[in-house]
Amino acid sequence: MPVVLAAALGACSSFDQGTRNLADALTLYRPEVVQGNFVSREQVGALQPGMTRLQVRDILGTPLITSLFHEQRWDYVFTMQRQGVAPQRYRLTVFFNGDVLERFDGDDMPSETEFVQRIGRERKLKVPVLEASEEQLAKFPTSSPGGADGAADAAETAQPAASYPPLEPAR
Repeated sequence: MPVVLAAALGACSSFDQGTRNLADALTLYRPEVVQGNFVSREQVGALQPGMTRLQVRDILGTPLITSLFHEQRWDYVFTMQRQGVAPQRYRLTVFFNGDVLERFDGDDMPSETEFVQRIGRERKLKVPVLEASEEQLAKFPTSSPGGADGAADAAETAQPAASYPPLEPAR
């Protein structure tokens, strides 16, 4: 019994990247996990020292983390985990002096275009041929039953409603 237990514990410690890749290959479906606030390079570029908290919130959105112990600091964190792709994690910390933006520090954020390319998947759709032969087009009428002149006459004779019925019944 102790030998089996020792072998089982030894097997757990040898669960390296190769074994993890094998386990991932055998996993049929793993959902994508996206958490936090995505902040783009363009949004960070719009930040200027001296902005108010409201202006910063308008640009970056509501911070993911605010603390009572660090009232002068907002943290924006974004993580994304996808099957077959290394987890991505971005962090931006904004520091205030009272109600005014003092400075900000964080990772090099992707642009909006780069982010869309990272999350987008290549989907190869089979586009049908959108051509019809003359024989196929001949099956469909080219004008309304009254002809083009009949449609124009009907449009001219149609009168708009002079008034609409009341929304509530009379009392």
